[in-house]
Amino acid sequence: MSEAQSSSANTSVDDLYAEAEYWHVNTGDETIHAKRVGGRWRTIKWIAHSFWLVYFLGPYLRWGDRQAVLFDIPERQFHIFSLTILPQDFWMLSLLLLFFAILLAVVTALAGRVWCGYFCFQTVWTDLYTLIEDRLEGAPPKRRALDNAPWGTRKVAIKRAKHVLWLLIAITTGISFVAWFTDALALWSGLLSLQAHPVAWTSIGMFTAGTYVLAGWMREQTCFWLCPYARLQGVMCDAQAILPTYDHHRGEPRGRMKRGATNPDNGDCIDCEQCVAVCPTGIDIRHGRQEGCITCALCIDACDTVMKKVGKPTGLIRYASLEEMKGATVKPFFKRGRVWIYSGIMIAALIGIAFGLTTVAPLELKVLRERQPLFVLQSGCSIQNKYTLKVLNKTPEDMDVTVSAKGPSGLVLVDAGRTIKARAGKVTPATFFVRVPGKNLESDTEPLTFCIESVSSAEVTAARDTMFAGPRR
Repeated sequence: MSEAQSSSANTSVDDLYAEAEYWHVNTGDETIHAKRVGGRWRTIKWIAHSFWLVYFLGPYLRWGDRQAVLFDIPERQFHIFSLTILPQDFWMLSLLLLFFAILLAVVTALAGRVWCGYFCFQTVWTDLYTLIEDRLEGAPPKRRALDNAPWGTRKVAIKRAKHVLWLLIAITTGISFVAWFTDALALWSGLLSLQAHPVAWTSIGMFTAGTYVLAGWMREQTCFWLCPYARLQGVMCDAQAILPTYDHHRGEPRGRMKRGATNPDNGDCIDCEQCVAVCPTGIDIRHGRQEGCITCALCIDACDTVMKKVGKPTGLIRYASLEEMKGATVKPFFKRGRVWIYSGIMIAALIGIAFGLTTVAPLELKVLRERQPLFVLQSGCSIQNKYTLKVLNKTPEDMDVTVSAKGPSGLVLVDAGRTIKARAGKVTPATFFVRVPGKNLESDTEPLTFCIESVSSAEVTAARDTMFAGPRR
């Protein structure tokens, strides 16, 4: 390494250490009372937060005589409108989870922790809890004063009202979660009559406690110490990722603005610390990108508001990449290798899901051949094999099906006219015997195909290949 390169590397390392010296991570010894400020990004946050209305309202959407979306674990069935997914088709769920995992990686590589800042349930619930706190206790200075004030009638009344509302939201969260796994109307009936299943009560209690503690008390500590995503973002972001960034070149040296006086040597940052005041994790974005930044962009709203008031251009804090801040050429996202790799995996997952959904058959057949004994030699030199047919009915209603078989010439399916009632969403077993004249067998194993067909609709069929066993030739 040349002397110039070594000097540059050392300077870069020194800059990182100097920047990290000012990083601040709240370890729980103080309560963050973030100031609430309006603006474009706050509006976008509320729009993104509204996505979670689906969580609360979704279980009450009906589809015919049942819940439109129901994850029925006891019956091992997932009902999504007219589609019923059984355990045999859960591989599609794996592809769906893979798709969202890679989508998270793509978004993080392009724009950082967008999920954390706008969609994460911890962020949304904490934002809602602090909104209630702000409305009842007042702005941050009043909240701090109330926390430090001795207990009295006023403090007890305010704190009680706040925690009652917190608990109501937490209880509603728990009930809404359980409602996705059992009929929502039946769940409410059981809760109101105190006849709900113990599993339902336990699940609601756990979600109530978790929501109340994580969103009400721990808040940003959950993101710092419990969520692994905060650690992963460091390796998923690079210098090209677009994140809320302080324009150091434009803002420094910072200095407070005095009425009627200007300092031409100062940058645009007037050191008002409004960007710190609104941060839900209490970091100072001016000291660089930090673990605590959840990419909520509230600091951008706060800074833009101040810049407008002092007559300076907005964008001192803005969404930008490190390369842009250094004046380097920013590579378009479609020219980045990792984006193409991630996108390829996502497309493959979507193709797999689409294939699965379009090929899900209402009937599925499995055939088990009796092995003890492999065959029975009957009078008249006929060979008989025993088979257990397992008919899976993926429709929400019982279905009558008939069975047929194709194989060696002279094949006889015993009880061929028998009808099997395939139970809805379940596997129905049935035993059948197949006989073939011994003289018609050319080898000790011959191909055999079982077919099932719905009595009510000839288009609903399923088939399964197996073998017919006989004496060695």
